[in-house]
Amino acid sequence: MTQQPRSDERRPASGGPKAAARNRAALVAAAREIYAEHGLDTPLSAIARRAGVGQGVLYRHFPDRAALALAVLEENVRQIERAAAADGADLPGVLGVLTWHQTESTAFVGVLHAEGAASHSGTPAYAVALSQRIERALRRLLPAGHPLAAEPDDLMIAVGMVSGAVTGPTREQRERRALAAWRLLGVEVGPVRPFEE
Repeated sequence: MTQQPRSDERRPASGGPKAAARNRAALVAAAREIYAEHGLDTPLSAIARRAGVGQGVLYRHFPDRAALALAVLEENVRQIERAAAADGADLPGVLGVLTWHQTESTAFVGVLHAEGAASHSGTPAYAVALSQRIERALRRLLPAGHPLAAEPDDLMIAVGMVSGAVTGPTREQRERRALAAWRLLGVEVGPVRPFEE
């Protein structure tokens, strides 16, 4: 006769809050990569596989596709804010981080256009809020007399113009076009890379 496992033996321990935080971070990282490679319509199961977790874990953290996409966008904005608040931060360096996110995520590019489209009722409030946070982070580092400081809207108009240039099937092509757009605007940009503390 086969002995039934006790209820506490049926499944391994979840690992607690640390594992939950690791799983969430892995899902956001996997979503960022997969969205960059295949777009926002990628099956969520592919994201769970890339993160090394089951679909149940994915749905525990993100009940739907929109919640996961928003988490990726939120993390992108948080990186820009952390880069702007870091010791020794300067505008070229933070623009390099911004440009990295522009070339990685077409969904992020949409957020960067949200502020200008805020007068249209179809723009989601979260997109406008994220765009405003990016503007505040950049504006803190914008020196007087900088080409993007001439008029109040110039900074985000330039960001939107560069975002519009971010096209191409490969990340390298998108980065090359973004850097060309900044150069044509006469704006110095630091290394194009994610912010790492």
